[in-house]
Amino acid sequence: MDARRIIAALRRGEEPSPEALSWFAVGLANGRVSDAQAGAFAMGVCLRGLSEAGRVALTRAMRDSGRVLAWDLDAPVLDKHSTGGVGDCVSLVLAPALAACGVYVPMISGRGLGHTGGTLDKMEAIPGVVTTLDEARFRDVVARAGCAIVSATTDIAPADRRLYAVRDVTGTVESLDLICASILSKKLAAGLEGLVLDVKVGSGAFMKSDAEARALAQALVGTATAAGCPTIALITDMSQPLAPALGNALEVDAALRVLTGLEHGRLGALSEALGGALLHGAGLCATAEAGAAQIAAVLASGAAAERFARMVAAMGGPVGFVEHWARFLPEATVIEEVHAPESGVISAIDGEALGLAVVALGGGRQVEGDVIDPGVGLSDVLPLGTQVVKGQPLARVHAARSAPADVAVRAVRAAVTIGAMPGIGPLVRERVG
Repeated sequence: MDARRIIAALRRGEEPSPEALSWFAVGLANGRVSDAQAGAFAMGVCLRGLSEAGRVALTRAMRDSGRVLAWDLDAPVLDKHSTGGVGDCVSLVLAPALAACGVYVPMISGRGLGHTGGTLDKMEAIPGVVTTLDEARFRDVVARAGCAIVSATTDIAPADRRLYAVRDVTGTVESLDLICASILSKKLAAGLEGLVLDVKVGSGAFMKSDAEARALAQALVGTATAAGCPTIALITDMSQPLAPALGNALEVDAALRVLTGLEHGRLGALSEALGGALLHGAGLCATAEAGAAQIAAVLASGAAAERFARMVAAMGGPVGFVEHWARFLPEATVIEEVHAPESGVISAIDGEALGLAVVALGGGRQVEGDVIDPGVGLSDVLPLGTQVVKGQPLARVHAARSAPADVAVRAVRAAVTIGAMPGIGPLVRERVG
């Protein structure tokens, strides 16, 4: 076998065999496959697609390209993953909340991809926090705090590490097969006993229609279940940002506001729904509603915030961060308001455009190797259905300089439609699994 033959077969519409996919995954891991070949493979899969069996084979091959963890703990090992949205900092809320409920959450996360933010980039907005931990320290943080949000070590799904970076810069992010293999190769390598997936749909998601989101949810649940990890997916609304902030430090602030009881909103509600489904699926409560009530209780009591503080300190962050987070988080030097051009109701929000505006400010990557500015982004983004008057702020732009701030102001104004009252659907649209 060689990479050129596998890529040529994909170009002709021929699905590679499980053995060929395994060979390619190992080649990604050990460097035998070049970046150019990885990009061509990603484009071939994106254009031609894989069968269900091919998707499972690719996922297993990428999982098995490195080490698969095993845990010996006194409670279930569970996790959550989102397919990507804007203002989506659920992981920062839910991981410590689940830990406060008595389970362990070894969350292997990713960086920003396309217009969506990355959980690792958000964690690293906290001064001192290191997300690249060796296995011994990873295990220690999980044991001490109950949760850890980290990057995959070099020996955890190393094939995905290569392919993930290539997808971000080759226009192949939206492939159902590659999304499925990328998410699950890391999650299955973490040795999980249960997983809940937040599959986003809407203007701020990769999946724009219910049918696309349902197909992805079914593919993810089917693949993970076939690999021995009980999995549930919730299809959730991303027709507007989940939190009123986009950008790394700004989303940490939004998460801390939920963890400390200052705010709740859609971010808190979705954290409870996902946590409830996961706890119920793991047999730890009678119903998903009972599980959601457990998550709500640890948020209200401060137990979840205390777990977050433990995790941050164990990963190199400041002691006392939760009590004084505003002192520690980086801030932008330029803040400009985006004013409503007319009076009316916010009837639509182009979430992808908002995400791309944050990337252009320096809050995400346009090419591999870009250094992120953790302080830039958007805050105080008004939700759908808000009645506004001409000149009222729709959002605030946080930037390093005036010129990019002005560009972002125009982009945000163009992304928000003012008109008649929209129909706002439920936050959780559907459950799969």
